[in-house]
Amino acid sequence: MGRDDSASGGWQPPDNFVAAMPAVSGNTINGLGETTFRRPSPFFWHPPERQTHGELQTEVIRFHRQSPAMREHFNPKPPGGRGPAPAQRAEEVTRDTPEGFTERVKRFAREHESDDIRIAAMRADYVFEGYTLDDPWVILLAVTMPYEEISQAPATFENPTAGVVVAREYNRASRACRELANFILGLGYDATPWPGPFASALSMMPAAIDAGMGRLGKHGSLIHRRFGSSFRLAAVTTTMPLVPDPVDDFGSEDFCENCRICVDACPPRAISHEKQMVRGVRKWYVDFDRCIPYFGQTLGCGICLAVCPWSRPGVAPGLAQKMLRKRGHDARD
Repeated sequence: MGRDDSASGGWQPPDNFVAAMPAVSGNTINGLGETTFRRPSPFFWHPPERQTHGELQTEVIRFHRQSPAMREHFNPKPPGGRGPAPAQRAEEVTRDTPEGFTERVKRFAREHESDDIRIAAMRADYVFEGYTLDDPWVILLAVTMPYEEISQAPATFENPTAGVVVAREYNRASRACRELANFILGLGYDATPWPGPFASALSMMPAAIDAGMGRLGKHGSLIHRRFGSSFRLAAVTTTMPLVPDPVDDFGSEDFCENCRICVDACPPRAISHEKQMVRGVRKWYVDFDRCIPYFGQTLGCGICLAVCPWSRPGVAPGLAQKMLRKRGHDARD
């Protein structure tokens, strides 16, 4: 793995994950240190045959499925499973304004398990290299994770609670995006659901940031102004004409500049206190080669999400107000 015992706080990666790591660093694939902007490369959550770390992905999933509680969520059954298969697009196209369609979509999503819904116009950098997406709009869906469950991270085989809640809420997000895609297809427009984390062509994180779903945190996950870091994403791409949401910069990045809680709590020391240059953009970055073996061993880890001050119940809205006041801005509803 190329690190000593002190660099990882005394933790060492399991031999089965070390053996599955390829010769190329995951940080290289992710573009760490690159000064030129480019689209992201297919990586760990892509089909194994389309990326460098397919063997590692297979080993991590195999290990997680050894937990009966986790296996139930890897093989979900209705009504708690991944939702309906995409329907056929209706031949007759429903007519409405972009504003009207946007209201319909958001109302339907709220009524079908989504806790927040945001929209962005498609951009080339939302699409992984080697893929093509022609739909002009991306709808981002967020589902929250109960703090009392994610706060039990890291999961173990004896207490898999934190791992189970992540898997369970990803299944909820999957149902939500499939239901929404079918709703749009029923109105005569193309729509494709993208359940996380196996989103394949679509890179949801930059789309979610541009759509106002949150800001990138030091721990590599989004921080939402109401949910903190305790939520998961899914998406739908569509040809339906919609209205984009504005970016929501509520000061969380300023907060992260001076906070070290997730950095110090990370057992493999994967989180950097400083921003890094990644594919031409300076941003928070989590060392993949250090993170993923611990992620695999602990059924999805989640420590950084649990300890994030923004994730504590009821804290995020007030913290956002405080950060905006420091900037001299009025808080957005």
